[in-house]
Amino acid sequence: MIKNISLADVWVKDVDASKAFYVDVLGFEEHTDITLGDGFRWCTVKHPNQPELAVHLTPAGPPYSPDMVAAINRSLDEGGTFALGLNVDDCRSTCAELRAKGVQVINEPEDRPYGVEALVRDNSGNWIVLVEPREFTPEDFA
Repeated sequence: MIKNISLADVWVKDVDASKAFYVDVLGFEEHTDITLGDGFRWCTVKHPNQPELAVHLTPAGPPYSPDMVAAINRSLDEGGTFALGLNVDDCRSTCAELRAKGVQVINEPEDRPYGVEALVRDNSGNWIVLVEPREFTPEDFA
């Protein structure tokens, strides 16, 4: 029986820079950072409030084909790749704090039926959705 999600991958351009971003800017903690055979680097971070979920920061590379690697890197360069959705306790203040740390805000915080939502970019171009959740019903979307 499946118990939970334990790993999520996020494509990154530079593992060191991304690890610093997720740890120093977003408040994650380093979990693993090892180099395996053929120079493959396994680097994960975890949020202290959700230690059962590791986020694998990985650049595009083997075993993917050169065409796939190029497509992933193009997508990162275009800035339209989705990475994570993060719950926050105050979306407006979190967005302001991240902006002060140099994070690009794509969509300012807005009220939605499910809470307050903003969209920011990580240092590889990925979208990160910030949501201050609230209770909702299907009727709230009418």
